[in-house]
Amino acid sequence: MSANHLPGGDTGLLLLCDHASAWVPDDIAIPPHLLTLHVGVDIGAGLLTRALSQALDAPAILGTVSRLVIDLHRQSDHPGLIPELSDGHAIPANVGADRAARIARFHAPYHAAIRAQVRRDRPRLIVAIHSFTPALETDGIARPWEAGILYGRDDRAARLAIDWLRTQEIVTGDQEPYSGRILNATLDRHAEGQGIPSLSVEIRNDLIGDVAGVARWCGVLTMMIAAVRNGLALEASPAQ
Repeated sequence: MSANHLPGGDTGLLLLCDHASAWVPDDIAIPPHLLTLHVGVDIGAGLLTRALSQALDAPAILGTVSRLVIDLHRQSDHPGLIPELSDGHAIPANVGADRAARIARFHAPYHAAIRAQVRRDRPRLIVAIHSFTPALETDGIARPWEAGILYGRDDRAARLAIDWLRTQEIVTGDQEPYSGRILNATLDRHAEGQGIPSLSVEIRNDLIGDVAGVARWCGVLTMMIAAVRNGLALEASPAQ
């Protein structure tokens, strides 16, 4: 199964989690210890997405394969789609991998599932959930943000989210720890490409590494998403 679908009655919102899974098929040899690290999975992001789906009664689509097998959050022609090196860790099984076969097996079906859901429901907001490591192993530089909001050219939803998080005194990165202008493939394709407001939320993974952290951030993001939706509705309302 290329995508895990969670049902929800509020189809005006769609949640996505590209890097929810550390699963690797038996025929691809990825070192098991890497699957517990951020290079193998967005730690906490899958649990957080599930909690948000339940709290908001919103549908969600989650990836079901490790990003070390194929990165679902990359364009199919991206050089890092099947990583041979990730944060200093070599991935020998990916050297000379059959790119077309992996795309057909994992990447294309996942994006087809999202495309079908977007076409059916035409959500008014799409939110992608990710997590980031407090520091990369290759540079060791601390990332101080608790949350980061990423976006492409369409910043309607992102600006509302950043403003709300900062009013809550949450240390929030605007296009940090990296820029959505560079890494925003899924939302570029399924949201911005369809004219649907969207944003990508990155939570530092040490903050959502346990049940209590997931519960706390589920509460925070539930309120943030409500504020974004209200703000978008106000902006769309005709002047009185």
